[in-house]
Amino acid sequence: MARIGYARVSTTGQNLDMQIAALEKSNCDRIFVEKVSGVKERPELQAALKYMRAGDTLVVYKFDRIGRSLKDLVNIFADLQKRDITLISLKDNIDATTNSGKFMMNVFAALAEFERSIIIERCQSGRAEAKRKGKKFGRPKGIPKDKIVACSSLYKSGLTVAAIQQQLGIKSKSTVYRLLRLNEIEPFRR
Repeated sequence: MARIGYARVSTTGQNLDMQIAALEKSNCDRIFVEKVSGVKERPELQAALKYMRAGDTLVVYKFDRIGRSLKDLVNIFADLQKRDITLISLKDNIDATTNSGKFMMNVFAALAEFERSIIIERCQSGRAEAKRKGKKFGRPKGIPKDKIVACSSLYKSGLTVAAIQQQLGIKSKSTVYRLLRLNEIEPFRR
């Protein structure tokens, strides 16, 4: 069971010394550090999370070092809990190896689940309302018969496939060939 530290500052001008000293003092076996804005990708955080195994502990100076937002923080908490990895935030004074810390982790995991269910509910409500207003979802069902007939008539009259595409607003040649075959016309390439 390893103690893995993670330290981050937002800009290259900021200093990691205080965070690293606190992580070393808390007996971290390995410390991942990066100087990157929380808005951007955080490769060292991803490396730390990938490195960790069940039973390990992630130690951070403060929660705002690992989470871009509350949503991001809650998702990271939920992932750690699912993987049986505990979390300690030194300055926020939360230690998930203690009963109160486990409670906080469970609260964060419950918040993540609650947020996911709200998003799903909103999506379902939005789809239902759109359907009520007549919105169709998915690919159109079939090709209108008049378009198939028009394609065949134009082809028989001598128009090229490109001209048929343009006249009927068809985007690809393969669609014209398919429409012709539906009328049992084997097109030859002109």
